[in-house]
Amino acid sequence: MSAEAVWVEPCQRCDCALEAEDLRCPICGLTAPPPPRAAVERARARVVRCDSCGAAVEYSVEAKAPRCDYCGSVTHVETTADPVEQAQHWLPFTVDTEAARGALMGFLGRGGFFRPSGLAQEASLESLRPVWWPAWMFDAGVDVSWTADSNAGSRRSDWAPHAGRTRFDFEGIPVPASRGLKVRECEALAPHYQRGSGQDTPHGPEGAHVERFEATRSGARRSVLEAVERLAGERLQQGIIPGSRFRNIHVAVALFSLRTQRLALPVYVLAYRYRDKPYRVLVHGQDERVVLGEAPISALRVVAVIAVTLLVLAGVLYGAGVL
Repeated sequence: MSAEAVWVEPCQRCDCALEAEDLRCPICGLTAPPPPRAAVERARARVVRCDSCGAAVEYSVEAKAPRCDYCGSVTHVETTADPVEQAQHWLPFTVDTEAARGALMGFLGRGGFFRPSGLAQEASLESLRPVWWPAWMFDAGVDVSWTADSNAGSRRSDWAPHAGRTRFDFEGIPVPASRGLKVRECEALAPHYQRGSGQDTPHGPEGAHVERFEATRSGARRSVLEAVERLAGERLQQGIIPGSRFRNIHVAVALFSLRTQRLALPVYVLAYRYRDKPYRVLVHGQDERVVLGEAPISALRVVAVIAVTLLVLAGVLYGAGVL
């Protein structure tokens, strides 16, 4: 069945766009009209659930994937009790597997002082898995009331109070719906995707998996409100609040529009092993320059730095006559 969102008549009070699953308007709270019956009948899916990190991907016999794409732990098959959210658009992979492998080698070779020498030569690639991870993407319009102290008009004092109201439009606020990726990883990957490149069906490298949505629309909207408050506070300091120094910034936001998209975003999950210990690296599916991951630390170099620091400190104290 199609994963496109089904839109019903807009809210009769505030004209906000409503989706078929909405019981109330997300802006003003007015009860939503009942959607057509066909709009609320959504499939229940069989998924492969990881016993370790909890991530789930769509189940298919052809995939033959008994281990988790993210952490390699054992998975089990389950049938969801409730209807599942499905992606509306799948962003394509524009980075191929060879480029992803090269990005890993570059990541291992760049290392800092504390990485072991020869890491790129000794590390062995164990797996390279293309995965679409799920995210809600919101466009929001907000009315913002604010108060703050700044140095503008402070005269003899350091601070002067200010207040005002303004309106902001935010586009592309991401809310991760993945359990296989950490929140900080999702936030680092999200800004580098080209949203206009979405496709109606998944099309990517052979063996690519689609992770299931793990966040409900209502839960994602609560995250959006928190993100909107934070983003509004940052934007207010970019020319809205007078002055160049600020403190005690307080923001109250009221949504006047909210539109939702469910996206599947491409990423490569690579696992490599160094001296019998596994590590994980993520390579962005549309920009191979974005690489996130783990790397070993050379204990010998850490000990050497500590020893040199202690010797220098002892020399300074001896020179000062303390020792």
